[in-house]
Amino acid sequence: MTGEPLVQLTNICKYFLGVTALEDINFPVYPGEVMCLLGDNGAGKSTLIKILSGVHQQDRGTYWFDGRERRFSSPREAKAAGIATVYQDLSMIPLMSISRNFFLGSEPTRGLGPLRFFDGPTARRVAKAELARIGIQIRDADQLVGTLSGGERQCVAIARAKYFGAKLLILDEPTSALGVREARRVLRYVRQARDEGLGVVLITHNVNHAYPVGDRFTILGHGHSLGTFRKNEVSREDVLELMAGGEDLLDLDDPGDGDPDDGDARSAHARAARAAELAADLAEELEHPADLAPELDRG
Repeated sequence: MTGEPLVQLTNICKYFLGVTALEDINFPVYPGEVMCLLGDNGAGKSTLIKILSGVHQQDRGTYWFDGRERRFSSPREAKAAGIATVYQDLSMIPLMSISRNFFLGSEPTRGLGPLRFFDGPTARRVAKAELARIGIQIRDADQLVGTLSGGERQCVAIARAKYFGAKLLILDEPTSALGVREARRVLRYVRQARDEGLGVVLITHNVNHAYPVGDRFTILGHGHSLGTFRKNEVSREDVLELMAGGEDLLDLDDPGDGDPDDGDARSAHARAARAAELAADLAEELEHPADLAPELDRG
């Protein structure tokens, strides 16, 4: 990437009661790129995104965003600066409509002073238009969010973040509970956000979802950075090996002769090969997404 990074974390450290959560993390994100933050459970991914989004403040190190050094005191302050975070639970209320969830916390109003009230027609019109802008057609913006699938809710959350002027979009495990088809749909919108010039941080432990859309990859392990790599510098297998520590994958590659666990090792190796095939198929379909036209048409 060329030009100045949108985000630059330098030597970031975070401790909780003497326990090291992050140690000397360097993390750049440029406009118009997808930075994939990868690591197993407990690697420090959640702590890092909470620093980015203003939930926590770093104990040491510097945090630059949009040309200024920052130390956000709250998520509201980070959001006002242009950082939108979509967490795994999506921060949506299932028994409220799409339009109410779209504007949750930033509702349009009509009237003056104490006589102001929620402007439902505007909310419905804008929500429907913004979803259409990223390719999602809905009949009724009053449809309850609880009736949507997980992938559809992710799309609503992404559209909401873009509408409110996000410069940095942070997605926390957006495909973790989705089927194959819905994961493809969400990853299409990740790529679309990147193409519109947003910086995107994609947090996941699924290499097969990250690799087709990622431009660069930062890998965490036990609170330490294992490196940041451009896509042309590292293969999917290299990323997986770094995440797994290397030794586990060597066991898959060489099951050994006469080992009573040969069958299990060969089975695991076959599953790994099948996962690679599915990832290749996913990358191909992201390049040719005509068959993935999303609709939230519930009738």
